[in-house]
Amino acid sequence: MEHYTRLDPANIQGLVFDIDDTVTRNGVLEPGAYAAMHQLANAGLELIAVTGRPLGWADLIARLWPVRLAIGENGAGWSWVDGETFREGYFSSEPERERYHALFQDIERSVAEAMPHVVVTSDQRARRCDLAFDVGESVKLPREDIEKLVAIIESHGAAGSVSTVHAHAVPGPWNKATGTAAALADVLGVELDDERERWVFVGDSGNDAAAFEYFGNSVGVANVRDQLHRLSSPPRYVTDSDRGRGFAELAQHLLSGRG
Repeated sequence: MEHYTRLDPANIQGLVFDIDDTVTRNGVLEPGAYAAMHQLANAGLELIAVTGRPLGWADLIARLWPVRLAIGENGAGWSWVDGETFREGYFSSEPERERYHALFQDIERSVAEAMPHVVVTSDQRARRCDLAFDVGESVKLPREDIEKLVAIIESHGAAGSVSTVHAHAVPGPWNKATGTAAALADVLGVELDDERERWVFVGDSGNDAAAFEYFGNSVGVANVRDQLHRLSSPPRYVTDSDRGRGFAELAQHLLSGRG
């Protein structure tokens, strides 16, 4: 991984960023990272938050943070404010989304039988297209338990995706890369395949792997080094500082290239 200062900030249009352990520390949004978001937005960059957190949280983030849109549940859907109107979009159709619930019930039942100590996340009630288990937020599961949990999820035909805090059962063909591309096309009319060099992605963990691979300008905050065993594709660049401090570092570098 190269140092983030080798990333050329010229002609960067926007920043796509993860939330947990990328702009937060111990679950709390870091003040320097939040201030950096405002500085970036004021400088004219498009900010896109993309998280494994629930779509219910994305609704709130889109309303209260200085972002153009917020993508939740690893790309399953997105929220944005259009003038005075709140809007939402989804990767899959409503009939498809309705079918996910039976799958989630089957997975949850299998996990309860095989791993009774594993619990769903405290934010599950705010999810619409995703089933998530707590692996590092309120409890700390060992690596072998996480691998067993993912195997159960995948045995039901869902994809398993693991962040620093949660293991997700993803029932559809989305991830943080494809979900971001769909959201940008829907909201901004941006064909991301043609404009990837104008966007930066920053993250820290396993469920960011698809975005690290997709974006040529991919950056990991320093704590990404602890998650390399979960990354099929590591980021191209890395910051000196971890979590929100690393995000703020990167922000200042991007701002330096805007005159």
